[in-house]
Amino acid sequence: MRYPKLRELKEAVKALFTGPYTTKFPSVPHEPFERFRGKPEFHPDTCIGCTACAQVCPVGAIEFRDEVTEGLARRVLIVRWDLCICCGQCQANCPPEKGIVLSREFDLATTEDPKALRQEIEKELLLCDCCGEVIAPRDQIAWVSRRLGPLCFANASLMLFYLNNLGLAPQEEGAPQGEKKEPLRADRITVLCPHCRREAVLKS
Repeated sequence: MRYPKLRELKEAVKALFTGPYTTKFPSVPHEPFERFRGKPEFHPDTCIGCTACAQVCPVGAIEFRDEVTEGLARRVLIVRWDLCICCGQCQANCPPEKGIVLSREFDLATTEDPKALRQEIEKELLLCDCCGEVIAPRDQIAWVSRRLGPLCFANASLMLFYLNNLGLAPQEEGAPQGEKKEPLRADRITVLCPHCRREAVLKS
């Protein structure tokens, strides 16, 4: 007859007094530990709409689409919790570090509308003054200009956006939606996409 090891016997005696290690969820709410990786959530105030999270998501749980209607452009970002594996890549690769953050919420089971398992936020987009194409979200341009500080004056688009936010540059209307104009030399000091800026520089 083989006798149990002393370590195993010690653990068995200890379990008689300490009780089970598992929690009583779902009858009693469970509080995860501090670094638990739960569902990711967008924070609209700090998210810049750069789509870095969507590019690194291994399962495609984060999507985005750009919509331009009547001269107003917006980017819709969507995170689908029913596909998310809570790997944390979105939070780890977020440029402002707090645009999307993993919460400690893990109980996502539902019998209601599947759309309840997603979150959508919108970001206003900046359009090219010549061709009307999407350049980037306004929050992203503002974040870049703040990070660069005085160096943003080396780029005409960043400089104008920075001065416009300070109210130090006149607001000029770009090309109407669906209408494109040829970039000229004078357009170098406007907000342009890379393609139009290249044409304007070559023509100057």
